[in-house]
Amino acid sequence: MLLEILLGLSLVILIVNFYKRAIITKQLGHIPLVSKIPFVGSILVMQQLNPDNYYKQWHEFVVRYGQSFGSIVFGMLFVVTIDHRIVDALLSGQQNLKKNFIYQMLQVWLGKGLLLSSGKTWQTMRKIITPTFHFKILEEFIEVFDRQADELILRLTSLTKTNNVVNIFEPMGLLTLDIIAETAMGVKINAQMNSKSDFVKAINDITEIVANRFVRPHLSFRIFAWRMHKVQKQSIKILHDYTEQIIADRRQSLLERPKHDTAQGNGTVSADVGVRKRMALLDVLLQSTVDGHPLSDKQIRDEVNTFMFEGHDTTTSAISFCLYALSRHSDVQQKLFEEIRCQFGDDLGRPVTYADLQQLNYLNCVVKEALRLYPPVPAIGRCLDHELNVDDCTLLPGTNVIILLWELLRDPSIFEEPLCFKPERYLLEDNVKMSGYGNIPFSAGPRNCIGQRFAIFEMKTVIIKVLRNFELMPLGENVQISMKIVLRSKNGVNVGLRRRLYD
Repeated sequence: MLLEILLGLSLVILIVNFYKRAIITKQLGHIPLVSKIPFVGSILVMQQLNPDNYYKQWHEFVVRYGQSFGSIVFGMLFVVTIDHRIVDALLSGQQNLKKNFIYQMLQVWLGKGLLLSSGKTWQTMRKIITPTFHFKILEEFIEVFDRQADELILRLTSLTKTNNVVNIFEPMGLLTLDIIAETAMGVKINAQMNSKSDFVKAINDITEIVANRFVRPHLSFRIFAWRMHKVQKQSIKILHDYTEQIIADRRQSLLERPKHDTAQGNGTVSADVGVRKRMALLDVLLQSTVDGHPLSDKQIRDEVNTFMFEGHDTTTSAISFCLYALSRHSDVQQKLFEEIRCQFGDDLGRPVTYADLQQLNYLNCVVKEALRLYPPVPAIGRCLDHELNVDDCTLLPGTNVIILLWELLRDPSIFEEPLCFKPERYLLEDNVKMSGYGNIPFSAGPRNCIGQRFAIFEMKTVIIKVLRNFELMPLGENVQISMKIVLRSKNGVNVGLRRRLYD
């Protein structure tokens, strides 16, 4: 009797599965499915993936199946795409702004911050946080970038005394952590001088844990990784305790001085913000209101932690791979150095200013090309809450769409010689045959990266400081691409450093 019931249930499941597959196949139109195995769908294909072969496997899928392909895993439909029509329709619209469910693995750390929230909560917080990136505030932040980059130069100088080949990813990680802590929370954590502190270790531990979960979702279950969960719990406590103490101290400090109107959470910044004491993200949040009420400590903590996450690992990746590309292309490096030297002269003590960054056109091209060839976030995901229609394809609500930025930004139909590092392609934008969202390392549309100008200015400042002090050489092993949340290298991002000599 039991056997008959099990056989009956199995038959029902198969019938439902085939019926559902038929519906999905019809709605996908020209988009093929990766696997046609009943019930488990593409899970047998997906289990072949790991961080070190993601980019190769995705490329093989694109070559085999075309610019879009579907994948069904335990009844959930994923559509992986580099099709410009789908990308444009998805990213440019005011609907379907919800992040893919995979992002929720970050919630234990980031809560309902800007990266993970959706709907009215996201709209409200986006409006509140936008003033933080007003150009007058960003101009003030460049002083932080410059000063912390000076500390980086001292650290790199020390490292090259014993070995002229440096895994640039490690010192860059400490630099970006110092920068984001000072600009987001208004505190100096001195990560570059004290890389063994509890806070720095906790940041690095939790970043590594959530990165591993992105590519191995089963690690979210305690039974599969109880040691990892223990480290996670300890790290989260350290980070939350630290952030909450900073919030409490800063709130008290604001109560003890006259209030001002720098940020009211209404999307505006007063004209004289540049002459005031430099604002941190935390100050903006503490002085903002929603429906006449101040933000709770948890809301503020979630946003600060979100910025600590987004402004640390992604920027580390972006700067590291840009310097790596320059080390492997001496002609580009020399041309960029000459532009920088023309702007700054030979005085290594001269700080970088906002005005300087506006004058360096070739640097702008180099940064764009590095972000194209080595996008810090190799893929982005959305979960549809409204129907999306593109030509003969209809994607229904509940569909998970993954945009492969790594492949999209290497599409030969957009970029000539896409695997070549050629900053000159941006000197004449008309030479880049791309749709509105062809070059989107920071995503695009309403849910683009709110801190992209911050990241670009930080990248440029650090690159200027490094090139003025060091000549980059093609030494050490070439990168072995590894994709977790952000782009990394399995064997480090190795660069040769030689103290630059001036005539």
